[in-house]
Amino acid sequence: MGLKGTIASMAAELIGLRRDFHRHPELGFAEHRSGRIIAEYLADLGLEVARVAGTGVVGLLRGRGGGGGQGARTLALRADMDALPLQEATGLPHASVHDGVMHACGHDGHMAVLLVAAKVLVGLRDEWCGSVKFVFQPNEEGAGAQAMIQAGVLDDPPVDAALALHLWAPLPVGLIGVAAGPVMASSDYFRVTVRGRGGHGGAPHEAVDPVLCGAAIIQEVQAVQTRELSVLWPTLVTFCRVAAGTSPIIVPGEMVLEGSLRCLHEDAGVAKAGVERMIAGICRAHRTEYRLEWVHGNSLMVNDGELVELVRAAAGEALGLGAGASTEEGVRMMIGEDFAEFARRVPAALYLVGAGSSAKGTAYPHHHPRFDIDEDALAYGVEMHVRTALRFLAES
Repeated sequence: MGLKGTIASMAAELIGLRRDFHRHPELGFAEHRSGRIIAEYLADLGLEVARVAGTGVVGLLRGRGGGGGQGARTLALRADMDALPLQEATGLPHASVHDGVMHACGHDGHMAVLLVAAKVLVGLRDEWCGSVKFVFQPNEEGAGAQAMIQAGVLDDPPVDAALALHLWAPLPVGLIGVAAGPVMASSDYFRVTVRGRGGHGGAPHEAVDPVLCGAAIIQEVQAVQTRELSVLWPTLVTFCRVAAGTSPIIVPGEMVLEGSLRCLHEDAGVAKAGVERMIAGICRAHRTEYRLEWVHGNSLMVNDGELVELVRAAAGEALGLGAGASTEEGVRMMIGEDFAEFARRVPAALYLVGAGSSAKGTAYPHHHPRFDIDEDALAYGVEMHVRTALRFLAES
């Protein structure tokens, strides 16, 4: 039957799992139903199963092929589990049954793909040595990887490398996106509170206007991106929330600005220092005071070069297109990815599996209320997990 035939024979199960997860989305660290289904599925396959980080699941599969001695290695394959606080507007028969919660990023597909990949690798376990850890991570949208790492997911047996895929609607089905080096940005979220002195809107000279100061901050901080850092180092400052005042005739006493700083390079600390220095100078010029608070979001996602080559080779096999099966175009982006925490500790690579189709209405952007995936992409995801695992473990 071959690998493709084996996966094709599981199509109904694969799509059924994805649609069930989609119908029952759960927010970060609340993935109780999803975690229970995953743990039971892996246990039924005969894996060693552990619940970690509250709702997370890890299943360990040990190969039974020859050569499983001292040189045998362990590969971690990760899928994220959490949904988003978003009202679904797809109208699909398997749309979310929970108001205000939706799988709008593809994590439902990630869970289904990794489960079926585990099933396929169980059937092949006599042909490979080493171990595979199937890591189902909660709260990716809110940085849940750290909790799993602290719970020991990379230990016992120690993980030698980690791989993850992301179903990606901007790429068409039948294309794999992968690149070496920095591919997804670090993110740090800021909150600036600018304090002035309130007063009458008709006599602003008697007040100290935090709104005018806040407007200057929004404009001038952008200079950090091009005047303090090389334009070849992608840096993005985005203001996404502004709050001030209660009336059109009252100068408020303070203004709050919230947003994010994202860097596709290692010098996020330099950018942060530049942002604060500019805020301090602008506030001093406007006679206001400020408080700047930072919350770390995601670390920089850096793909290991050797693993990228392994992914490219697997993509060539899966798609039958040789080197043309993968692309670097559209892979690097300013969006964050929590898998970066794994990549900081072990060689790792994150790659994209095309899941978009304009003809099927699956070209909406991620985090959109009408987001959906072309389910033809699911089989490619399973095959990529299996082929990358077999290639990695063959080197043990």
